[in-house]
Amino acid sequence: MKILYVSPEALPFASTGGLGDVVGSLPPAVKAALGEGADVRVVLPFYPVVKEKFSDVVKFEGEMRVTLAWRRLFCGIRSAVKDGVKFYFLENDYYFMRDKFYGAFDDGERFAFFSRAVVDLMGAVDFFPDVLHANDWQSALSVIYLKQKYAHIPEYSKIRTVYTIHNIEYQGIYGFDILHDVFDLDDKDRNIVDYNGNINLTKGAITVSDRVTTVSERYAEEIMTPYYSHGLSAILELCSDKLSGIVNGIDVGYYDPSTDPALKHHFTAQKLEGKKKCKVELQRMCGFEERRETPVIAMISRLAAHKGFDLVRCVLGEMLEYDDIQVVLLGTGEPEFENYFRELEAKYPAKFKAFIEFNKDLSKRIYAGADMFLMPSKSEPCGLSQMIASRYGAVPIVRETGGLYDTIKPYNRYDGTGNGFSFANYNAHEMMAVVRMAEELFCDRRAWLRLVRRVMAVDFSWNVSAKKYIELYKSLT
Repeated sequence: MKILYVSPEALPFASTGGLGDVVGSLPPAVKAALGEGADVRVVLPFYPVVKEKFSDVVKFEGEMRVTLAWRRLFCGIRSAVKDGVKFYFLENDYYFMRDKFYGAFDDGERFAFFSRAVVDLMGAVDFFPDVLHANDWQSALSVIYLKQKYAHIPEYSKIRTVYTIHNIEYQGIYGFDILHDVFDLDDKDRNIVDYNGNINLTKGAITVSDRVTTVSERYAEEIMTPYYSHGLSAILELCSDKLSGIVNGIDVGYYDPSTDPALKHHFTAQKLEGKKKCKVELQRMCGFEERRETPVIAMISRLAAHKGFDLVRCVLGEMLEYDDIQVVLLGTGEPEFENYFRELEAKYPAKFKAFIEFNKDLSKRIYAGADMFLMPSKSEPCGLSQMIASRYGAVPIVRETGGLYDTIKPYNRYDGTGNGFSFANYNAHEMMAVVRMAEELFCDRRAWLRLVRRVMAVDFSWNVSAKKYIELYKSLT
């Protein structure tokens, strides 16, 4: 089987978050499950970070010219091999040598070029996959171009397509004035991308793809409703027969507290002495009193309302005032939340620490040192943080939405089952009550250690999810 994954990012080469984690981990897992007979490849843009950090492994393969409307543009082809998977990097300095991956005024044109170059790449390197698997709106046009512009060519005609929605909030919406000039789409393509009077690239990819997936079973159900779909529930209802949810996994080799180079002390579920030392290190780093009996609660996230920080803001001050807790936050985001947490740190320096930054190594040290991990999202397509926290023995406390519902089952004090704590309603005081339930159990050291070991033992690897994707690919081919 031949599979080509298309994504704007992928670990370890270029990543801003969950999408990069997924596309960096899923292809190697699929390759490993399929064996030597499989040819699995990934394509993404050639960003400055790839050039700076991976120049020793990324090799120049050649170049091609990509036609996009009236433009005929240079595209370099570079590649590297990791874990048996070949990664291609499409090079064009004008489009991709930017400070940030996204957020430029011409993102539509940049990723139209990328998507068109992806389809042309197949001919340039003589690799025509059985399945093209595109991810999020930045690669939606690769599916649309394949189906609308290349399907009449024999080599392309048998390629089947999967389109994965990682977060339906981001859809690639533009005005129709750039349909021809920027996106190189014809009038006959208009109905494919037309949604509510605008170009909607996600809608277009949903319409023409052979299968549509999202990153958890619960989220696949949620986005069929207006509340969660950000306007796309109608088209998803029409395409419900090809929509499914497959929960993401995590790279358990990269997130491994027994070997992680970011940690000073290593540990396993059976030998937790290193975690106790990681907690002391974290308390020192935050300026907290080194108290074993005080639970450390961590939050690592983009600081945005839909991540549940309006709930946190409502009750965290009260909890810091009255509860025996220490809280550490890592993240950046909306200024109102950044400023709030800075003010809270100034008021409660002995109990609250805010790291307003993005720091991968620091996040791992926080996971390893924390007793609990709070993730009260309003919506969460899948979420990786609750799985990473589990891997490092920080017991998750989550709201029952999307992938949080699928991966974290509430602790039952009577039979000891469950792998975390959860609450159903988007309510600050319900969240606070559940956090206090966790605090109460923390006082029972034996019961808490049993829970930590159970949490760490849950298999959040890509093994199960990769098999489900393989079943999906085989059903198409």
